[in-house]
Amino acid sequence: MLAIDLGGRTTKAVHLQRRGDGYVLGRYALLDAPIYEKNLSVELLGEHLKAVSQALEARTKFVTLALGCDESIVRHAEMPRMPAEDMRLVLKNNSRNYLQQDLSNHVFDCYIIPSAQLPKPADPGKPPAGPQKQKVLIAGAKKQVVDNLVAATRNAGLVADHILPGLIGPINAFKLAAPEVFSGEIVALVDLGFKHSSISIMAGGELILSRTVAIGGDRLTAGLAESMNISYPEAEGIKVGMAHEVQAALESLLSPLGRELRASIDFFEHQQDRPVSQVFITGGSARSEFIMQSLQNEMMVECKTWNPTTFLRLELPPAQAAEIEQVAPQLTVAIGAALTAF
Repeated sequence: MLAIDLGGRTTKAVHLQRRGDGYVLGRYALLDAPIYEKNLSVELLGEHLKAVSQALEARTKFVTLALGCDESIVRHAEMPRMPAEDMRLVLKNNSRNYLQQDLSNHVFDCYIIPSAQLPKPADPGKPPAGPQKQKVLIAGAKKQVVDNLVAATRNAGLVADHILPGLIGPINAFKLAAPEVFSGEIVALVDLGFKHSSISIMAGGELILSRTVAIGGDRLTAGLAESMNISYPEAEGIKVGMAHEVQAALESLLSPLGRELRASIDFFEHQQDRPVSQVFITGGSARSEFIMQSLQNEMMVECKTWNPTTFLRLELPPAQAAEIEQVAPQLTVAIGAALTAF
């Protein structure tokens, strides 16, 4: 399976293969994303996907595509007990009732969250209660976005097997990379993207809260470039490689992100009356120890990076094998997206 994380600045992709009970990483690719346009043409996107496929040197035509936070939604809702197919139809016709937002011209998929408790049998002496509700995790995207992706994938000579929100990727990968922590602790998974960052709070393997923050690596780099009067590429290099030398400027840029992430943790802890024990961070900016320490200071919870390739068997070319530890945090979404297809 090919999996492509369509990022705002960099497209991240992996070629994963299932072998027995395990998974093999055969190639990965990091390519500059096409110039961002609101109406990126199907033809340009198709050419880009073709270039990604060639970089992966893959023989399979099946591909999973992960959408960014600005092109997809992930929501929790309570819905009447019915098959997922019927839920999709209900959401298509009446999204406002369940999502408090008019999302016409969207397509949806639903995952019914297993109930921890069995429903109590009805009392034969009482009239039946109203329709029972169930917790549902809902993913959605604009129909036009999905149609364009399918057409572009076809133009690239590939087959769109799955299309999913990128927010799901780190959850899938973390489940296999740290199974004991995933199933036994309350943790937050933070992915530092280009335009947005996401936080997903997991308790005992269940996604309880997810939120997107409109602050990412782009704002940090652009702010650093402006405050130091240097070019964007220079600021990008300093941000990760020499963060301590620009400590004051970087701290002021990181504070709003840290506060927003902390607010999500506070909301969860107030609602659930349970503390978040650790925060696990991925994304390009997670490569900087200073950025990690600054976010830890703001969130007041231990922050760690993690490697999404630890459960994979690596069969990479020598050049890629030498760099995999450095680039692994950027591949998290793509790896997790690929796992969806197996």
